[in-house]
Amino acid sequence: MTYQFIVDTYETECIKVLSVWSMFKDMELPIRPHSKDARGRSVQEQMVHQCVSEDFWFKEILGVDVGAPPLPGTETRIEFIRRYAQDSSRRLDQLRKKDEAWWEEEVQFFDVKRTRAWIMVRRIAHTAHHRGQQTEMLRMLKHDLHSTYGPTADTGGLMQHHAPTLYAYPDEKALLDGEAAGGRKSPLPGPGDTPPTERPG
Repeated sequence: MTYQFIVDTYETECIKVLSVWSMFKDMELPIRPHSKDARGRSVQEQMVHQCVSEDFWFKEILGVDVGAPPLPGTETRIEFIRRYAQDSSRRLDQLRKKDEAWWEEEVQFFDVKRTRAWIMVRRIAHTAHHRGQQTEMLRMLKHDLHSTYGPTADTGGLMQHHAPTLYAYPDEKALLDGEAAGGRKSPLPGPGDTPPTERPG
């Protein structure tokens, strides 16, 4: 199927969202980038936005309804993780059944019309944008970071120095089980002997 790559990309983006959420601590949900500036979403507000925004795009724009509320009944970190994992899995099940005509049909996207394929690419970019904001918050909170796309300063540094890509968990099931048990992320080796940036000093 021509658009299978979009489905595959969405699947990997969902696990990346969950992986970043797994790196926060429960007590950090109320924290904002700047404590006195409400313009910057708190960690919890980022999770709410991801769930509500994605539910709206899929249901109201793409016509994919998972038949569930977008938010967990109790807004804890593990419940956000479970809710998003379940809903995104149901969306994937529906996307895998769509034919090329469905992907190529133009539907209303706010004040313009776009194909569903275009809208899904835009949705993935939207999610990556917010995940990047959350990753920066993790750094501000002095967390060590597992990979989301490639090596990090905590997995060994730069790709050109052959640093490995190390995900917090090998798959979604391991993530859900590990976080429910209090956290079982893969160990991180640290930055190693080479600078983790192209502009050291």
